[in-house]
Amino acid sequence: MDIGRKLRSLRQQKNLTQEQLADRCELSKGFISQVERNLASPSIATLTDMLECLGSDLKTFFSDPMDERVTFSPADMFEKADPDGLKNTVTWLVPTAQKNRMEPILVELEDGGRTSEMPPFEGEEFGYVLQGSVVLFVGDRKYRVAAGESFCLHPGSPHHIENAGKRRAKVLWISNPPMF
Repeated sequence: MDIGRKLRSLRQQKNLTQEQLADRCELSKGFISQVERNLASPSIATLTDMLECLGSDLKTFFSDPMDERVTFSPADMFEKADPDGLKNTVTWLVPTAQKNRMEPILVELEDGGRTSEMPPFEGEEFGYVLQGSVVLFVGDRKYRVAAGESFCLHPGSPHHIENAGKRRAKVLWISNPPMF
């Protein structure tokens, strides 16, 4: 965490100069400048005072959602080839998705591949076929979904998808709440 940058941003949001903040905190302008440039580290007591003068507190300052990761690279993703021999690969696109309300995954199905049957649950699922085509089985009904098409479920029945073609199928699948 860049404490200096966050303090500077908070000070600027309050339309205060370094000198004004220094006066309120009974610190020197030079010290405020050094802290904002990460050249000096305030003690916890001094940081608490600075935050109080800026209308914040330690808990809020350190739990700022700006620090949450927003973007992910392939190195962050987790891939699992199906151990049951169903000829599929599942890639978790967001590494901490189980902690979120939705879980985006990429499902790749080889020729003849399928996902495991998923039980009914209270939630929603969305799928977008990126490549190939799949057959979506929901209870005793089935739906063909081609590349560029999508599906949306409120699954009250067991469900799964199967590759409907001879080439690899790729499906972006999002579950709310996480279930994979």
